[in-house]
Amino acid sequence: MKRRTIEVFSLSFLDCICCGFGALILLFVLVNAHEREQRRVVVEDLSSEVTKVETLIVEGKRNRIEARNTLERTKEELVRAQGRSAVLLQEVSSNQVEIAHYQNQTLATKESVNKLKADLKALEEGKKRLEAGGPAKTDGGDKAAAFPGDGDRHYLTGVKMGGKRILILVDASASMLAPKVVDILRLRNLPEPQRRNAPKWRQAVRSVEWLLTQLPVESEFQIYTFHETAQPLLGEPGGWVEVKNAERFNAVLPALRQVVPDGGTSLAKALAVIRQLKPAPDNVFLLTDGLPTQGSGRRSEGKVSGSRRLKLFDEALEDTDRSVPINTLLYPMEGDPLAASAFWRLAVRTRGAFLCPPEDWP
Repeated sequence: MKRRTIEVFSLSFLDCICCGFGALILLFVLVNAHEREQRRVVVEDLSSEVTKVETLIVEGKRNRIEARNTLERTKEELVRAQGRSAVLLQEVSSNQVEIAHYQNQTLATKESVNKLKADLKALEEGKKRLEAGGPAKTDGGDKAAAFPGDGDRHYLTGVKMGGKRILILVDASASMLAPKVVDILRLRNLPEPQRRNAPKWRQAVRSVEWLLTQLPVESEFQIYTFHETAQPLLGEPGGWVEVKNAERFNAVLPALRQVVPDGGTSLAKALAVIRQLKPAPDNVFLLTDGLPTQGSGRRSEGKVSGSRRLKLFDEALEDTDRSVPINTLLYPMEGDPLAASAFWRLAVRTRGAFLCPPEDWP
């Protein structure tokens, strides 16, 4: 019997090969599906990380912009601070030179001032002796109010409080804070309540209080404060206040106590008030402490010399009506020796009075 020939690539072999290939495909499909799920999870994790990093990048850019803006503002503030520092250093240097100048002037004029004070005291004592030998005077009841003075200090020699319309001009410049330049420079940088409480300014306010008590009851008055400008304490510019008007009369001193001395002194602006008031005053009281530092025009910058201040004084008097008496109360001021003679000439020119009140008056 003939044996059958064995073929390698028989149907059975092909079946085995196909089954194995199918198994491989099935295995690949299963493995690939699992890897796809893993890739999805990994991609989601990486996406959240990318989003987080992008958020941090955006926040970092914003912080960088804010830091850059802050740096620019800091640089600008530094430049401004350097500018202010340079100005302050220049002002300190100028003030030191001015203080040295005034100190030299003070040493040169101290003897003459002391002599004038001694002469004035002798004249006052002589007047007291003359008054003591005359007939006694009693109050006529024609004063607006009483003034609680100490002893006999509530007098003012040589001043007549008569008149129907009385104008009081009060110097409210920075020099009214103190008699010495060093103290003025110190006080003008203090808060307003401390400047209002400066001894020299309080004396000026007390002086106005004394003048108000001497006003005739049937008269009218007005008070102007002046420094680089002049403005009334009560009412509109150019108007008068009746002494009999108790409400407005009693409002004067509280308003004056709220004034804060500041700035330079323009005597021209103060005397211009005499021409502005309608009808014109017939008696003027000027409370000041020295020659002006400002004119009627543009504000002067820097230091004003003694000769320049005297020129400003003369310019202020050019249009002044000589028929209106101007009574000057000159308070002490260091380094201004020409003031006394200048205001004495003003008193002679207008037939008014000139006085230098002591520190304990009124």
